[in-house]
Formats: sequence, C-alpha cells, structure tokens
Amino acid sequence: MKLGLDVFLENDYKQFKGQRIGLVTNMTGVNERLIPSIDLFHEHPEIELTALYAPEHGIRGDAKEGEKVESTIDPYTGLPVFSLYGATRKPTKDMLEPVDVLVFDLQDIGSRYYTFIYTMAYVMEACKENGKQFVVLDRPNPVSGTKMEGNLVEEDVRSFVGLLPIPNRHGMTVGEMALLYKEEFGYDCELTVVPMQGWQRDMYFDQTGLFWVPPSPNTTNMDMSILYSGTCLVEGTNLSEGRGTTRPFELVGAPFIESQQLAKVFNEKKVPGVLARPTSFIPFYQKQKDVTCGGIQLHVEDRDQLNSLEAGIILLETIAELYPNEFEFIKNENEKYFFDLLAGTKALKTMILEGKSREFLDSCNMSLESFQKLKEPYLLYK
Repeated sequence: MKLGLDVFLENDYKQFKGQRIGLVTNMTGVNERLIPSIDLFHEHPEIELTALYAPEHGIRGDAKEGEKVESTIDPYTGLPVFSLYGATRKPTKDMLEPVDVLVFDLQDIGSRYYTFIYTMAYVMEACKENGKQFVVLDRPNPVSGTKMEGNLVEEDVRSFVGLLPIPNRHGMTVGEMALLYKEEFGYDCELTVVPMQGWQRDMYFDQTGLFWVPPSPNTTNMDMSILYSGTCLVEGTNLSEGRGTTRPFELVGAPFIESQQLAKVFNEKKVPGVLARPTSFIPFYQKQKDVTCGGIQLHVEDRDQLNSLEAGIILLETIAELYPNEFEFIKNENEKYFFDLLAGTKALKTMILEGKSREFLDSCNMSLESFQKLKEPYLLYK
C-alpha cells in the first residue's frame, strides 16, 4: 500500500509548485522506510518548505500529555516550529504568514479523545479565515475503518478531547474526517485530500506492512490502541490508567483494589473479546505515582468481537460496585468533571454509579446509526 505522503511526493506536489508550504506533523509523519516527511519536503528540489506546526506532544513527540509546547526553531531544517498546543491551538494570522499551503501529515489512533483530529479542525478554520489552502496526506485508521463505538459529544461538554459530535471510536481516516468537517461542520476551507492506495476499511495497522511509530509517549502498541476507546475514560477517575508503566491503557488499578477479586468479578461479566488478568504495578509518574496499585491488565482475546467502550465502562462499573467508598470521579482545574468531557455527556457518571451501564451502551446504537449515515458520503475506501 501507499500512504498519502508517498502519493503526494510522486506526483501531487506539482500542483503546489512555487507555493510556500507549511507542514503540520510530528515523528509519525514518515514514509514506509521511516524517513520523516519533514526531511522529504525539506530536501525536495521542487517543494518550498517554509514552516512547521507542532500538535500536542511536540514536533518530535517528547512532550507529555497535556504539557504545553513552545514555539521554537527546528535544529535540522532551521525552520520555525509554531506550536499548536501552547499559547493557542489555532494558527494565528502571523503564524500563517510564511505559507500559502498547509499540509497535514499526522497519524491518528481512531478515538475521538485524541487531539490531532481537533488540531486539524482548528487548522482548517484558520485556513478558511486567512485564505490558505489545506492538504491532508491520508494515513490508516489503525483500529480499522469498519467499527464504531459510543455516543456523540453533547454541546455542553465540548472540549479539546471531544470538540465535535463524533463517537468514541469513529471508524474514519483523517482524510475522510477532513471532508466531513468541511461539508458538515462548517470548516469550509480550500481542501485537498490525498488518499492512500491499497488500504482497505477492515485493515488494522498490523495488517498494512507499515512500521508503527507511536503518535505520543503512551500509544505503545496495537492492543493499547484498540482498548483506548474504552480505557481512556479511566483518566477521568482516581484510578491509574497505567500511565507511567510499560502498558498504559491496558493496566488499570489503584491502591485500594484487590487484584484477584476485580479480575474474577469482571471476567464473570463475560465482556466479549477481552479477559482480565490480576496484577499489580507502580506508576513512575502521573496518578498514583510511586504507589503500589492492585488492578488488572486487559488482554484482547478477539479484537473483532471486542467493543472496547463496553469493556471500559463495565470495568468502571465493576470497580464502583466493589469499592464504592474509594472510587471517585475527579475534577479538572476548571472544577469540571474531566470524565464528562471524555464521555461526551454528563449522564454516564450517574449511570455507572447506579449500575445502569448496559442502558447507556444500548442507547448509543441510535447515535451510531445517525453518524454512519452522516459520514457515508465522505468515505474514500472500500
């Protein structure tokens, strides 16, 4: 298969010859031989690369989650690197002054919490306002483009982990999402999407023949990416989601959890496609830093049967049942429940505490049917 990057460099770049190019990318913007798009553009005799734009985690991916990224100078190319996760998340007029065209080359992981897809929305908005062209070099959805999970984000809990009404697992590539944004959500810039060649909707990333480059420090492997649509919700609680271990979003635990008990009760609920293994771990940073946590590791048994959101919600409900005096949802610096922003609704907290998770999951079906109809015209691959 060929990435949008490869297709662009073979021929499509010619339509932008003589124009100043800005590149929204990070370390995931590589070709099949792991050569960065930054290098490929910078060294190309007919591409005038004039600026770089960095999303969350920075241009080289060394910033932690939520950590502000400063604008800087790239030491290899000498080009300015404008941060889109610092003083602003939307490029300003001054940031766009050095370019005529902005090219987006970032690897998403297929869940709505992941901020790269909202960086893309803000860049599209800025391009519209400032008369710049926007080009998306498409990349695979690593958890396939066939499955969807979850609810649509409600208006009163929109944030940078849920900016638009899309489900937890959306089943789209970034190129397809750009088309959706333009036509359905008002991000009406001058848009070009460069599709991949050879990617099929039912492909997981490990079926593409490409090397996996982690888009951020905690996107470690295939199982993590599959589970993330469900276990990311753990971030909104006082549980550790395994950050600060080698298995983030696969490990879930806290000092008050008895591992064998939790694994036994969760497995008795027979969530399809996943098994829990009792374990303990000590995170070296983030929640429960340097504290021994009892908990479980979720193991993907059958990814085609697994609904990761179901697994994550049922796990939280199980912990709330077993440890009602210790388990809690946490607030962010604005005194809002971070869980609500991740869940895309204020209702799920209460339903988990009342043991009504199955009702919530059943209620998602109508939202998914609606989103499927909405996205259908913008799908580029069979």
